[in-house]
Parts: sequence; structure tokens; C-alpha cells
Amino acid sequence: MSDESSAAISATRRDWVTDHREAYLTSGGVEGHIMDITAVGGRYFATHCLVKYRGRNSGKTFITPLTYADIGGEVIVCASKGGADHHPEWYLNIIASPELEIQIATQAFRATWREAEGAERDKLWTFFIDCHPFYADYQASTSRVLPVLAFQAVEPTAVFKASDATGIRQS
Repeated sequence: MSDESSAAISATRRDWVTDHREAYLTSGGVEGHIMDITAVGGRYFATHCLVKYRGRNSGKTFITPLTYADIGGEVIVCASKGGADHHPEWYLNIIASPELEIQIATQAFRATWREAEGAERDKLWTFFIDCHPFYADYQASTSRVLPVLAFQAVEPTAVFKASDATGIRQS
């Protein structure tokens, strides 16, 4: 996918993602966890988490909503950026730091992460696209292999607030 196509997709979804993030944060997770994303190619009953991480250059805190799947007690996400030819900023920030937090509905956790590779990535990818089939279209639109990350909750923490984010949402 070209940078121009990626930019167009990003612009189209930016307002929706911003509204989604704000609803999730202002409700304490009561809203935003389960969303109808049929308008963007997803399912009616789609699951979303919030991921809080530090910017690799700015040091600011970002909170990004992501579609996820749960397998074996781990939260699985994909760094698709809608099938763009380059990785999303949130992914680049996460891989630059071992620390992150996740929020699932009304519960938040400090978490560890790893990037799945080889046979494990294939297994998690197959499960993920079974849950969220439109990601297969994202993969088909780019030559890069879309990263699949697994988050493991370590310990509970406070649910996220909008004021926790000191940086502006990145795509």
C-alpha cells in the first residue's frame, strides 16, 4: 500500500479512533471494550483494549485503542496500520521499551509483551484473523509481515484516565 493510500485510510479513521478512545477512557472502560466495527470491515461484537506506553523519542505517555483477541490468557494484537507499508508508531514505541500497561474493559494491568515469530506467529495470526477477518485484507495489501504481539498481564493497576496521556494519539 502506498504512503498516500495509508494516509487516506488514517485520516478517514482518525476521528472514529479518537472518539472511541475518549469513550473508553471517560467511561472507565464501561464503554469501548465491545464495539460494532462493521463500518470499517469488522464484526458487530469486536473486542478492544487500551495500551498505555511511553514514546521512544518524546518520553510522553500515549494511550492507543487496539482490536485484540485473547488466546491462552494472553492479549493478542496486530501492528497492521490498515495494511500500510510501514509500521504504526505505537508498535515502534512498544518495541523500544519493555514496559507497558493494558486495559481490558474496566480492568487495567502492568504487562509484559513479546513479538510472536515462526510457528507461534502463524498460530496466533490464524487465530487473530479468525476473530478479525479484515486483518487478512490488511496483510494482502502490503509486502511487510504484520507484527503480532502477545501481552501478558503481570499485576493490576489503576484504570486509565485521559489525563494519563501526555502525548497526542499516533497512528
